[in-house]
Amino acid sequence: MLISSIIQQSFDQKLNEQFSDATSWFTNAIFAEIPLTETTGIPWVLVVLLFGAGYFTLYFKGINVSGFTTAIKVVRGKYDVLEEDGKVTVSSADHYKDGDHPDTIRVEGEGEVSHFQALTAAVSATVGLGNIAGVAIALSIGGAGATLWMVLVGVLGMASKFVECTLGVKYREADTNGTIFGGPMYYLKNGLKEKNLAGLGKVLALVFSIMCVGGSFGGGNMFQVNQAFKLFEHVTGGASSFIHGKGWVFGLVMAILVGIVIIGGIKKIAKVTDKVVPFMVAVYLLAVITILVINFSEIPAAFRSIWDGAFSPQGITGGFIGVLIQGFRRAAFSNEAGIGSSAIAHSAVKTKYPASEGLVALLEPFIDTVVVCTMTALVLIITGQITTGVVLSDEEGVLLTAAALESGVSWFPYVLSVAVILFAFSSMISWSYYGYQAWSYLFGNSKKKEYTYKLIFCLFTVLGAAITLGSVTLFSDAMIFAMLVPNMIGLFLLRSKVAEELKRYRGLIRKFERSHLRSK
Repeated sequence: MLISSIIQQSFDQKLNEQFSDATSWFTNAIFAEIPLTETTGIPWVLVVLLFGAGYFTLYFKGINVSGFTTAIKVVRGKYDVLEEDGKVTVSSADHYKDGDHPDTIRVEGEGEVSHFQALTAAVSATVGLGNIAGVAIALSIGGAGATLWMVLVGVLGMASKFVECTLGVKYREADTNGTIFGGPMYYLKNGLKEKNLAGLGKVLALVFSIMCVGGSFGGGNMFQVNQAFKLFEHVTGGASSFIHGKGWVFGLVMAILVGIVIIGGIKKIAKVTDKVVPFMVAVYLLAVITILVINFSEIPAAFRSIWDGAFSPQGITGGFIGVLIQGFRRAAFSNEAGIGSSAIAHSAVKTKYPASEGLVALLEPFIDTVVVCTMTALVLIITGQITTGVVLSDEEGVLLTAAALESGVSWFPYVLSVAVILFAFSSMISWSYYGYQAWSYLFGNSKKKEYTYKLIFCLFTVLGAAITLGSVTLFSDAMIFAMLVPNMIGLFLLRSKVAEELKRYRGLIRKFERSHLRSK
């Protein structure tokens, strides 16, 4: 065991040294900070995301609030009748591979999913360790007030998510089998071509795809399984656990489970996520709500501390620097609004009205950040687990949340362990789809190329659980961050197209509502 440990440490050190040497210029460029004070700064990419989200909120006149109830109605199926009585055909706005005529391809093809399934597939990739470790890290740096800034960023992110997912549906492509290919690479290529910017669109699509593939292997896979293994090892005894030092076993089991799901494509992924996501969120929230009920009398004081702390100098610095840098970095900005990844999952939805899915997508940041992150923060504050001014690692952040839950019910860390494993599993299967879509854009979509990517993805799952990630994760994070650069350029240049789709869909809804009232 000692020899194995020495070999493992040597391998980890060598791997991280090589990655650090080869990629430091890239990570340094992506994480370069704009100084706020003499001692603190904020990465420029976070500034782009924040300003972008704020701009889209204003441009679409508060769509994050005005579109909320409509989004819920779309998910519940109230407006399904607008899809020609449920028989969905590809709209004339969509694009097609090999020059197929629109009438020959149907969006309701074998591989496509409902609004709810598209939402759960995307939420499964966003709800994860950022909601557990990231919140604990942010509050440890910035205090309780960091929670309010976290919520604000989540609300603003709803607008970015609406824009990118509307474009994802509008500019998706379909092959002769009705299989959908969508996401930023397609709206960058097809959308900017309509703007007479074909050359720019191809370059941006290429950059996005490369970064997406790399991010899927790292932050969307290796990091997820690594953190899940560490918590599982901790709750089963730590150094005395039966699985201590055997991360590859945990990784192999996860790789087999992931492989079984992802071989089936988006239809299989959606069928799993529309069951796993509600269950995993329910399991975690049930534990959190139990702690809140036990400490019900402390909730008003917790909200007061959040409000008061948000406007103190420490709260503002901790909120923006802590939440955005520490919390959102560890889970691809938690809700991934502005990154463009969720647009890939939403592109496969059964609809001919792109804005309908954009509205559904804006629910993601609300679920991820406003609901789940806020409840985690309340538990940490109420149980007194936060020591302000301490910088935690991701593993320490997860363990701090586990301690908060344990303070109420002794066996709740086991519940958290199950939730984290499910969070990691669902994130991995969704990111495998994101990565494959980018892979197929780069190399084509034959079965051989598909299985090559999925095999590599599963191998990285085993590797991720077996090693200490270090700079490998930092590099993969940088790739995910870099996805926002081409994506944000595309969102800004194509914003008028989104406005047209929103106007068209809202017009149909008004007609439907009027006819519905007359029929009564």
